[in-house]
Amino acid sequence: MKNLATTKMSSKGQVVIPEEIRKRLGLEAGAQFVVVAENDMVIMKAISPPSMDEFGTLIAQARKQAKKAGLKQADIDAIISDVRSKK
Repeated sequence: MKNLATTKMSSKGQVVIPEEIRKRLGLEAGAQFVVVAENDMVIMKAISPPSMDEFGTLIAQARKQAKKAGLKQADIDAIISDVRSKK
């Protein structure tokens, strides 16, 4: 399998990912990417939402860090309220 392919950008800024690469990576319509630009390079990294198990782990870690930082639920509620009022 090839790791290298060429493509071009349309007038609307759209770039086609070659079929062989899409199939190899399991990319489907609607796939989301993080795009990083550095000098003359553009790097695209496919991203996907965490599974429910992964999300549970992330929530547990966030709670642990909040507790370690001394945050209380009232602090978090106040921060959320403040951010929402700025919209």
